[in-house]
Amino acid sequence: MFSQYFGQYLLNHGFLSPEQLYQALEAQQAAHVKLGVLAMSEGFLTASQVEEIHQEQTRRDQRFGEIALAKGYLTQEQLDSLLASQRKGHLLLGQALIDAKILNLNQLGRALKEYQEEHSLSDEQFSAVQGGDFSLLLRKTLNLDDQDQVLNDYLSLFAKNIIRFISSQAWLTRCVNNETAVGDWSVVQQISGSPSLTTAIAGSQQSILKLASLFAKEEIKDMDELAQASVAEFLNLHNGLFLVNMSNQGTELKLEPQVINKAGFVTNQNCQVFEVNMVQDKFSLIIEMKG
Repeated sequence: MFSQYFGQYLLNHGFLSPEQLYQALEAQQAAHVKLGVLAMSEGFLTASQVEEIHQEQTRRDQRFGEIALAKGYLTQEQLDSLLASQRKGHLLLGQALIDAKILNLNQLGRALKEYQEEHSLSDEQFSAVQGGDFSLLLRKTLNLDDQDQVLNDYLSLFAKNIIRFISSQAWLTRCVNNETAVGDWSVVQQISGSPSLTTAIAGSQQSILKLASLFAKEEIKDMDELAQASVAEFLNLHNGLFLVNMSNQGTELKLEPQVINKAGFVTNQNCQVFEVNMVQDKFSLIIEMKG
């Protein structure tokens, strides 16, 4: 995940253009092999076992390898071997930028150092975010309050889930809340209890259709019932996993039914707005905490 946020940093600081970033991320994705595919190629897992683990991830917030270990499908030695075979994402991104002659080695090294300094990361923290510490990465890049644990947990899980269920090349950026309508379509779901939250996904028709298609794993061209249900189910899936995590921490919350609106979501001063960037498209995530 670090590679997407580092790529956004390079874009913000004029190292590359949006098109160059998209091309580099696509090149990175082509080179990155998912753990399930690696396990199958090594003969450690069958296709049905990989699919079973993927289904399990829709019910609990755990990594592929953790579930495979718990089910006895992989040994720790096998998992360590598979993880060692995966190259770090930011190295793949950096190599793609160097291969395309967008950056040279010195420029890449300088950009990594400047990123670390701008986000006030110690060497240990910088190593952690490159190694997959989602919570620390998001706190630093989105300027989150360390004390706001519920929001931190919600966003950390959301960042994982958009990669698990939508696109491995997706990332979050913070937006200014102008207290205006966001998007042309919106899906809203209330979480009741203490704390209570209003959560929403909003975007243009094009971006909502792309989100629906990626989640459904089939092309959806019209904002019909399938498209609306697909986006609503993604928000419900994420919020359901969030409630499971909160329950495990001793906090019981309740999900209300999703509401689909052929209109943008109108924010207020209590809302926090985040942009979810996909390659060549984006939608908004809105969260309102009510204590």
